[in-house]
Amino acid sequence: MLPGLEIQGFTPPLSLKDFRLIAFDMDSTLINIECVDEIADAVGRKEEVAAITEAAMRGEIADYKESLRRRVALLKGVTVADMERIYTERLQLNPGAERLVQACKAAGLKVLLVSGGFTFFTDRIRDKLGIDFTRSNVLEIRSGPNCGELTGRMVDQPWGDICDGAEKRKMLLETCAQLGISPQQAIAMGDGANDLPMMGEAGLSVAYHAKPKVREQAMVAINAGGLDRLLEVVR
Repeated sequence: MLPGLEIQGFTPPLSLKDFRLIAFDMDSTLINIECVDEIADAVGRKEEVAAITEAAMRGEIADYKESLRRRVALLKGVTVADMERIYTERLQLNPGAERLVQACKAAGLKVLLVSGGFTFFTDRIRDKLGIDFTRSNVLEIRSGPNCGELTGRMVDQPWGDICDGAEKRKMLLETCAQLGISPQQAIAMGDGANDLPMMGEAGLSVAYHAKPKVREQAMVAINAGGLDRLLEVVR
C-alpha cells in the first residue's frame, strides 16, 4: 500500500522506460493555480469566473468551449501587466513538478503540455521546464488605443479555436504519431473532466489532486503529496 495513492488496473511498479511520452495538463496539475480565475481577480470577477471553472472541471458543464468563452469575456480590460504580476506573484510549479519532468526526460520521454489555459503562461512553463510540445489558447490583446488590454476574446489558431478535452486527446494522438509510438506508450496527467479524453487514450492515466470523476477513472490517483509521487509507481 502506498498512502495517498490509489491504483487500479495494474500492479506497480512499472518502468519509465516502457513509456516514450508524458502529457500534462497545466492549471491545478503542473501549476498551483487556475490562471483564468486569477486573471479575473484583476477585474474583480474571480468569484464569478471560478464558479464556472469549478463546474467545468467537475464535468457539470457539457459545452467546455462555451464555458471558456463566457469566462474569457469577463476578462475584458485586464492588462498584460496584470497577467505578468499573476505569473511572478501567484503562479508556482506544483511540488515535485521539476523532479518528475527531469526524471522523465532522463529516461528518454518527450514532454507534452496541453492546456485549456493560455499561451501567456504555457510558453513560460514550457521554457522553464524544457517541455517539447505545447497546445493552449491565445488571448486576444488590443492594439491601438488601450493597447496591452484583453479584448475578452480568443484568437483562432491553425489547429482550431479552443483547446478543450477533444483537442487535448487529438494533440496527444498527433504527438504519438509524430514520435512513431503507440498511445499505450504515453502517460497522461490531469485533474479535471476536460483531461479525461486524453487520459482515456494513454497507456497510463494519472489523476493529480483531481475532481472525483477523474479520480474514479484514472489508473493512478495521487491524492496526497507532489507530482513526483508518480515515481513510486513508475520507476
